[in-house]
Amino acid sequence: MAFLVFEGLDGSGKSSLMRALEAELSKQGISFHRTREPGGTLLGDEVRNMILRKQEGTTPVPRAELLLYEVSRAQHVDEVIKPKLAKGEWVLSDRFSASSIAFQAAGRAIAEKDVVMLNDFATGGLKADLTILLDLSVEESRKRQAHRTSQTGEAADRIESEKDSFHQKVRDSFLAQAKADSKNWLVLDARSSTEDMLKILLQTLTEKKWLVS
Repeated sequence: MAFLVFEGLDGSGKSSLMRALEAELSKQGISFHRTREPGGTLLGDEVRNMILRKQEGTTPVPRAELLLYEVSRAQHVDEVIKPKLAKGEWVLSDRFSASSIAFQAAGRAIAEKDVVMLNDFATGGLKADLTILLDLSVEESRKRQAHRTSQTGEAADRIESEKDSFHQKVRDSFLAQAKADSKNWLVLDARSSTEDMLKILLQTLTEKKWLVS
Protein backbone atom coordinates (compact mmCIF):
# COMPACT_ATOMS: atom_id res chain seq x y z
CA MET A 1 0.00 0.00 0.00
CA ALA A 2 1.02 3.62 -0.43
CA PHE A 3 -0.45 7.03 0.29
CA LEU A 4 0.25 9.27 -2.69
CA VAL A 5 -0.63 12.96 -2.83
CA PHE A 6 -0.75 15.05 -6.00
CA GLU A 7 -0.12 18.78 -5.71
CA GLY A 8 0.24 21.68 -8.11
CA LEU A 9 -1.45 24.77 -9.49
CA ASP A 10 -4.86 24.40 -11.07
CA GLY A 11 -4.60 23.10 -14.60
CA SER A 12 -1.33 21.30 -13.94
CA GLY A 13 -2.77 17.94 -14.98
CA LYS A 14 -3.20 16.23 -11.61
CA SER A 15 -6.45 14.53 -12.57
CA SER A 16 -5.07 13.20 -15.86
CA LEU A 17 -1.96 11.78 -14.20
CA MET A 18 -4.01 10.22 -11.42
CA ARG A 19 -6.27 8.50 -13.95
CA ALA A 20 -3.23 7.20 -15.84
CA LEU A 21 -1.73 5.81 -12.64
CA GLU A 22 -5.03 4.21 -11.72
CA ALA A 23 -4.98 2.30 -14.99
CA GLU A 24 -1.50 0.96 -14.21
CA LEU A 25 -2.49 -0.04 -10.68
CA SER A 26 -5.51 -1.87 -12.05
CA LYS A 27 -3.26 -3.81 -14.43
CA GLN A 28 -1.24 -5.01 -11.46
CA GLY A 29 -4.35 -5.93 -9.49
CA ILE A 30 -3.70 -3.29 -6.85
CA SER A 31 -6.70 -1.96 -4.93
CA PHE A 32 -6.81 1.81 -4.64
CA HIS A 33 -9.07 4.66 -3.62
CA ARG A 34 -9.03 8.06 -5.27
CA THR A 35 -10.04 11.10 -3.25
CA ARG A 36 -9.56 14.87 -3.01
CA GLU A 37 -9.28 17.85 -0.71
CA PRO A 38 -11.20 19.72 0.34
CA GLY A 39 -13.83 17.01 0.20
CA GLY A 40 -13.58 13.24 0.14
CA THR A 41 -16.46 12.82 2.61
CA LEU A 42 -20.03 14.08 2.79
CA LEU A 43 -19.02 16.58 5.45
CA GLY A 44 -15.91 17.51 3.49
CA ASP A 45 -17.94 18.18 0.36
CA GLU A 46 -20.18 20.55 2.30
CA VAL A 47 -17.10 22.36 3.61
CA ARG A 48 -15.68 22.47 0.07
CA ASN A 49 -18.72 24.37 -1.11
CA MET A 50 -18.32 26.83 1.77
CA ILE A 51 -14.65 27.42 0.90
CA LEU A 52 -14.92 27.77 -2.86
CA ARG A 53 -18.18 29.62 -3.43
CA LYS A 54 -18.04 33.24 -4.56
CA GLN A 55 -21.36 34.40 -3.09
CA GLU A 56 -21.12 37.90 -1.70
CA GLY A 57 -20.88 38.04 2.08
CA THR A 58 -19.74 34.42 2.51
CA THR A 59 -15.99 34.80 1.98
CA PRO A 60 -14.08 33.41 4.99
CA VAL A 61 -11.26 35.44 6.44
CA PRO A 62 -7.85 33.76 6.02
CA ARG A 63 -7.82 32.12 9.48
CA ALA A 64 -11.37 30.84 9.01
CA GLU A 65 -10.44 29.55 5.55
CA LEU A 66 -7.54 27.58 7.03
CA LEU A 67 -9.73 26.13 9.76
CA LEU A 68 -12.33 25.04 7.22
CA TYR A 69 -9.67 23.16 5.27
CA GLU A 70 -8.53 21.49 8.49
CA VAL A 71 -12.11 20.48 9.38
CA SER A 72 -12.43 18.78 6.01
CA ARG A 73 -8.98 17.17 6.41
CA ALA A 74 -9.63 15.74 9.87
CA GLN A 75 -12.85 14.09 8.67
CA HIS A 76 -11.11 12.90 5.50
CA VAL A 77 -8.23 11.25 7.38
CA ASP A 78 -10.34 9.45 9.97
CA GLU A 79 -13.27 8.49 7.75
CA VAL A 80 -11.47 7.61 4.51
CA ILE A 81 -7.69 7.67 4.33
CA LYS A 82 -6.69 5.75 7.45
CA PRO A 83 -9.37 3.05 7.02
CA LYS A 84 -8.41 2.49 3.37
CA LEU A 85 -4.71 2.24 4.23
CA ALA A 86 -5.54 -0.16 7.09
CA LYS A 87 -7.20 -2.44 4.53
CA GLY A 88 -4.01 -2.44 2.46
CA GLU A 89 -5.36 -0.20 -0.27
CA TRP A 90 -3.42 2.54 -1.99
CA VAL A 91 -4.84 6.04 -1.49
CA LEU A 92 -4.40 8.67 -4.20
CA SER A 93 -5.36 12.14 -3.04
CA ASP A 94 -5.69 15.31 -5.08
CA ARG A 95 -4.17 17.69 -2.50
CA PHE A 96 -3.38 17.22 1.20
CA SER A 97 -1.59 19.10 3.96
CA ALA A 98 1.11 20.61 1.71
CA SER A 99 -1.62 22.66 0.06
CA SER A 100 -2.39 24.42 3.32
CA ILE A 101 1.25 25.41 3.70
CA ALA A 102 1.26 26.70 0.11
CA PHE A 103 -2.14 28.39 -0.04
CA GLN A 104 -2.72 29.53 3.53
CA ALA A 105 0.81 30.05 4.90
CA ALA A 106 2.44 31.40 1.74
CA GLY A 107 -0.60 32.71 -0.09
CA ARG A 108 -2.52 34.14 2.87
CA ALA A 109 0.54 35.06 4.97
CA ILE A 110 -0.49 32.95 7.97
CA ALA A 111 2.46 31.90 10.13
CA GLU A 112 3.74 28.59 8.77
CA LYS A 113 4.27 27.19 12.26
CA ASP A 114 0.56 27.65 12.95
CA VAL A 115 -0.41 25.90 9.71
CA VAL A 116 1.98 23.03 10.45
CA MET A 117 0.53 22.66 13.95
CA LEU A 118 -3.04 22.55 12.64
CA ASN A 119 -2.05 20.14 9.87
CA ASP A 120 -0.54 17.79 12.44
CA PHE A 121 -3.65 18.03 14.61
CA ALA A 122 -6.05 17.42 11.72
CA THR A 123 -4.09 14.50 10.27
CA GLY A 124 -3.14 12.88 13.57
CA GLY A 125 0.42 12.95 12.27
CA LEU A 126 -0.40 11.11 9.03
CA LYS A 127 1.90 12.06 6.15
CA ALA A 128 1.99 11.11 2.51
CA ASP A 129 4.43 8.37 1.50
CA LEU A 130 5.14 10.42 -1.62
CA THR A 131 3.97 13.86 -2.72
CA ILE A 132 3.98 14.37 -6.49
CA LEU A 133 4.26 18.00 -7.50
CA LEU A 134 3.20 18.85 -11.05
CA ASP A 135 5.08 22.10 -11.43
CA LEU A 136 3.61 24.68 -13.79
CA SER A 137 4.06 28.42 -14.26
CA VAL A 138 1.24 30.72 -13.24
CA GLU A 139 1.01 31.95 -16.84
CA GLU A 140 0.52 28.45 -18.20
CA SER A 141 -1.93 27.63 -15.40
CA ARG A 142 -4.05 30.63 -16.45
CA LYS A 143 -4.00 29.55 -20.10
CA ARG A 144 -5.18 26.06 -19.20
CA GLN A 145 -7.92 27.35 -16.92
CA ALA A 146 -9.14 29.68 -19.69
CA HIS A 147 -9.20 26.79 -22.14
CA ARG A 148 -11.18 24.68 -19.67
CA THR A 149 -13.70 27.47 -19.18
CA SER A 150 -14.12 27.91 -22.94
CA GLN A 151 -14.66 24.17 -23.36
CA THR A 152 -16.92 23.48 -20.39
CA GLY A 153 -18.33 26.85 -19.35
CA GLU A 154 -17.09 26.12 -15.82
CA ALA A 155 -16.19 29.39 -14.11
CA ALA A 156 -13.16 29.77 -11.87
CA ASP A 157 -13.85 29.24 -8.18
CA ARG A 158 -12.88 31.69 -5.44
CA ILE A 159 -9.35 30.34 -4.98
CA GLU A 160 -8.66 30.05 -8.70
CA SER A 161 -9.77 33.68 -9.10
CA GLU A 162 -7.04 35.02 -6.82
CA LYS A 163 -4.38 37.32 -8.30
CA ASP A 164 -1.34 35.96 -10.12
CA SER A 165 0.87 37.17 -7.27
CA PHE A 166 -1.04 34.88 -4.88
CA HIS A 167 -0.57 31.86 -7.13
CA GLN A 168 3.11 32.65 -7.62
CA LYS A 169 3.56 32.48 -3.84
CA VAL A 170 1.74 29.14 -3.85
CA ARG A 171 4.01 27.75 -6.57
CA ASP A 172 7.13 29.00 -4.81
CA SER A 173 6.00 27.35 -1.58
CA PHE A 174 5.39 23.99 -3.26
CA LEU A 175 8.89 24.10 -4.77
CA ALA A 176 10.42 25.07 -1.43
CA GLN A 177 8.63 22.22 0.35
CA ALA A 178 9.81 19.77 -2.29
CA LYS A 179 13.40 20.96 -1.98
CA ALA A 180 13.32 20.71 1.82
CA ASP A 181 11.99 17.13 1.76
CA SER A 182 13.33 15.79 -1.52
CA LYS A 183 13.22 12.13 -0.44
CA ASN A 184 9.45 12.27 -0.05
CA TRP A 185 8.61 14.55 -3.00
CA LEU A 186 8.75 14.00 -6.74
CA VAL A 187 8.72 17.13 -8.90
CA LEU A 188 7.44 16.71 -12.45
CA ASP A 189 7.47 19.26 -15.27
CA ALA A 190 3.75 19.73 -15.91
CA ARG A 191 4.50 20.98 -19.43
CA SER A 192 5.33 17.36 -20.26
CA SER A 193 2.74 14.94 -21.58
CA THR A 194 0.78 12.77 -19.16
CA GLU A 195 2.54 9.75 -20.66
CA ASP A 196 6.00 11.16 -19.96
CA MET A 197 5.08 12.15 -16.40
CA LEU A 198 3.58 8.71 -15.78
CA LYS A 199 6.77 7.03 -16.96
CA ILE A 200 8.84 8.97 -14.41
CA LEU A 201 6.30 8.34 -11.67
CA LEU A 202 6.19 4.59 -12.33
CA GLN A 203 9.97 4.45 -12.34
CA THR A 204 10.03 6.18 -8.94
CA LEU A 205 7.40 3.85 -7.48
CA THR A 206 9.36 0.86 -8.77
CA GLU A 207 12.61 2.15 -7.28
CA LYS A 208 10.83 2.45 -3.94
CA LYS A 209 9.71 -1.18 -4.39
CA TRP A 210 6.05 -0.25 -4.14
CA LEU A 211 5.48 -1.55 -7.67
CA VAL A 212 7.06 -4.42 -9.58
CA SER A 213 8.76 -3.65 -12.86
